[in-house]
Amino acid sequence: MALTAETESRLYRSLRAAAGAAAHLVALGFPTAVAVLARPGSSLFSWHPLLMALAFSFLMTEALLVFSPETSPLRSFSRKVRVRVHWALQLLALLCALLGLGVITYNKHLHGKAHFVTWHGLTGLLTVLYAGGQCAGGVLLLYPKLMKNWTLAKLKLYHATSGLVGYLLGCASLMLGMCSLWFTTSVTSVSWYLAMLCPLLTSLVIMNQVSNAYLYRKRSQH
Repeated sequence: MALTAETESRLYRSLRAAAGAAAHLVALGFPTAVAVLARPGSSLFSWHPLLMALAFSFLMTEALLVFSPETSPLRSFSRKVRVRVHWALQLLALLCALLGLGVITYNKHLHGKAHFVTWHGLTGLLTVLYAGGQCAGGVLLLYPKLMKNWTLAKLKLYHATSGLVGYLLGCASLMLGMCSLWFTTSVTSVSWYLAMLCPLLTSLVIMNQVSNAYLYRKRSQH
C-alpha cells in the first residue's frame, strides 16, 4: 500500500526529529566519555582532548542545531534570540579550541616534541584557524551594511556553507585524534568504532539540516 504525501512528510519529519535528538545525545555524550577517559587535571595533556571535544562535539554542534526546526531547544524563541545563542556558543567553541591548541602546543614544547607533524595536528590547526575566520565572518551578518555589494540572503548562504565546511573539518580532526596512540591504547574493539561513529552521526545530521535550509530558501525565491 502506497504512502500518501502527508504520511511520507510526517514520517520524514519524525526521522529528522529522531536523528536530531540522537545528535544532541551524542554531542553531550562524546565529551563526557572523553572527560572520563582523559581525567582532566591528571596531566597538562589531559585538558587537550576534553577542550577539543567540548569545542567541536558539544558547543559547535549545539550552535548549529539551535536552528533546527525539529530539535532546537529554542525553536519557540525568535530567530534573533537563536542567532545570539548561536553566536555565544560559537565563541565558546572557539575559546575552547584555542585553549586546547595552546595546551597541546605548550605540552609538546615541555617534552621537546615537534609541532604539527601529524595529520591530526595539521588538521586541528587548520580547523582552529578556520573557526576563527568563520566567527569573524559572522560579524558581517550582524552588520550587513559593511558589505554593501552583498545581499543579506547571500551572506547567510555563504556563512552557512562555509560553516558546514568548518564543522566537517572539526569532525575530521576529532576522528583523526581517535586514531592517535593515546586514544587507541585506551579505547579498543567495539568501543573504538562506536566512538568513531559519534562525529559521523552529528555531521550527517548537520549536513541534512544545512541542505534542507538551502532548498527551502531556493523554493521561497520562486
